[in-house]
Amino acid sequence: MDQIGVTAETPKPQSPWGSVAPAAPSCSLADVMSEQLARQLDDENNAFPTLPDPGADLLSGEDTETTSDLMLAQMLQMQYDREFDTQLRLEERKFNGDSKVSISFENYRMVHPYADSDSSEDEVDWQDTRDDPYRAEKPQTTPRKGFTGKGKNITTKHDEVVCGRKNTARMDNFAPEVHVGDGLGMDLKLSNQVFNSLKRHCQNEQRRSARLHEKKEHSTAEQAVDPRTRLLMYKMVNAGVLENINGCISTGKESVVFHADGGSLEEQPIPDEVVLKVFKTTLNEFKNRDRYIKDDYRFKDRFSKLNPRKIIRLWAEKEMHNLTRMKKAEIPCPEVVLLKKHILVMSFIGREHVPAPKLKDAMLGTEDMKNAYYQVLHMMQQLYQECNLVHADLSEYNMLWHDGKVWLIDVSQSVEPTHPHGLEFLFRDCRNVSTFFQKRGVSEAMNIYDLFNAVTGLNIAVSGEEEVEFIAQIVALEKRNEDHIQRKGKKTFQVSANDCGPPLKPDADD
Repeated sequence: MDQIGVTAETPKPQSPWGSVAPAAPSCSLADVMSEQLARQLDDENNAFPTLPDPGADLLSGEDTETTSDLMLAQMLQMQYDREFDTQLRLEERKFNGDSKVSISFENYRMVHPYADSDSSEDEVDWQDTRDDPYRAEKPQTTPRKGFTGKGKNITTKHDEVVCGRKNTARMDNFAPEVHVGDGLGMDLKLSNQVFNSLKRHCQNEQRRSARLHEKKEHSTAEQAVDPRTRLLMYKMVNAGVLENINGCISTGKESVVFHADGGSLEEQPIPDEVVLKVFKTTLNEFKNRDRYIKDDYRFKDRFSKLNPRKIIRLWAEKEMHNLTRMKKAEIPCPEVVLLKKHILVMSFIGREHVPAPKLKDAMLGTEDMKNAYYQVLHMMQQLYQECNLVHADLSEYNMLWHDGKVWLIDVSQSVEPTHPHGLEFLFRDCRNVSTFFQKRGVSEAMNIYDLFNAVTGLNIAVSGEEEVEFIAQIVALEKRNEDHIQRKGKKTFQVSANDCGPPLKPDADD
């Protein structure tokens, strides 16, 4: 048997993908470059048949054979995507459970909803399919007019899923400062209860933020320098009243004191060193301190007509009037330079930017402490008898020691003895003064009752030093004095132990 016969009897291997097309016959290079062969190949390419739809045979469920590797790969991939989507739905149901707020994994599906015959209409992501070209082919969840069918499976605007999706979309209307997260990028469903709670919370936060902003802009900030106060300070510097403002000296519950270098005024010279007493425009304890001013006849008519912010200006004005009275009586105290709203400019008690120490901090010997006591006693008598004032907050904290003398400061709360509680305030001052000097070892310091009588000139007797009995007599005096004022219509008077004495003339500065 020759070679040709053997070759012809050898069986050809069969391809598992079907029959194999015969190989093209070989040709020479000249034939490949010929124009006739090129036109023939071009005609064959144009006549090439198109591939059928890869999903048509798969959706029909018929057993078909194919010779295309591409079609087979697409069919296998679609079957894998179906299995993946089925597992994804199971995970979604397991994740959501019975929760009122549910999420959807529709964005992670592999098979498009229009090609998936098993998918539900309600499970299609309504947010992410707005630009879907197949959206028009899907049935609408809410009918436009009335109801269709026999009333079964009707979806209205009150549907839980539809309401949940609408509530999620309405979260975009919240204030910009409210961060709603990336819920709009998922199929997030918020119940009405959850959405209403979030809405109320956002509204409360907006109101709270507005209140904080208003309080920051219109009230006292750190060290009492809010925008309005800072503007007043700048105007003083620009007008030449102050050369510069150096820094804060002390802070208190009602004011902050700054040190500054004095400038010049046309009316009067300004000391080289001055202080700015800035009254805080928000006093948390103002309700407890309003009795110092509302019963003062000088401000009684103006108190009820102004709001609390403007009443703070009355504190600065009242301290200016009280310091003017004290200066006329030659009592050591700061000198008033200028009053601008709630800022009071006064002379500086100290030297070279160093304030004078308070009496409680001053290191005084026995003789100096004894001298200080007699000075305080003399000043209390001058305040009551010559200035017709009661300090009402006199203590070692409001007295300075400078150049061998005691200086009185902080007289914004000072009242006249005609005040309904003026004698009670004076008794409290006597207690503070007497207790301080007795603790410092001043043997000449009188007790509370003797000091009160020495200041007022009243001879109120007390048996066994009973404070309750002494205060009761003081209250009785105040009551008789108040009745006398209402009966006579007088503004000022001189109290007496037995009865009310003749009234004093009001000062010229009032």
